[in-house]
Amino acid sequence: MDVRVLTEAFDPQAECAAFAACRFDAGALVSFVGLCRETGADGTVQALHLQQYAGFTQREMQRMAQEVATRFCCPDLLVLHRVGEILPGEAIVLVAALSAHRAEAFEAVRILMDYLKTDAPLWKKEIGPQGVRWIEPRPQDHAQRAAASGKMAG
Repeated sequence: MDVRVLTEAFDPQAECAAFAACRFDAGALVSFVGLCRETGADGTVQALHLQQYAGFTQREMQRMAQEVATRFCCPDLLVLHRVGEILPGEAIVLVAALSAHRAEAFEAVRILMDYLKTDAPLWKKEIGPQGVRWIEPRPQDHAQRAAASGKMAG
């Protein structure tokens, strides 16, 4: 399992290729890459700035990844999340799961992304021509996370 909080840009395709290299025990590799958009609720986005609670953020992401890996029988997970300044077009997050079957890998990635979007100890602000705006999870993000939590329990 590889869980990292990064301050520099990363190449999602290269990270996925390295993650899956020589992994002949897995029948499925599912990945999700979240990118910084150039438009937001208030217009043009010049950058995103993500803050973390150093050490704690990575430990919590690691804890959740371990729970998901156990629950969905994923032999390996990759979770990369940027902090600091992120420019439009750059990757913010990469979550990938290796599993014997696709259904488990898809669920693992979805549940980890729902967690990262709503509950991970990360704080995001959008920087644009109108100034700075803190970004909070939307009601539908919380609804998806609640549905995912039900799957984790069952």
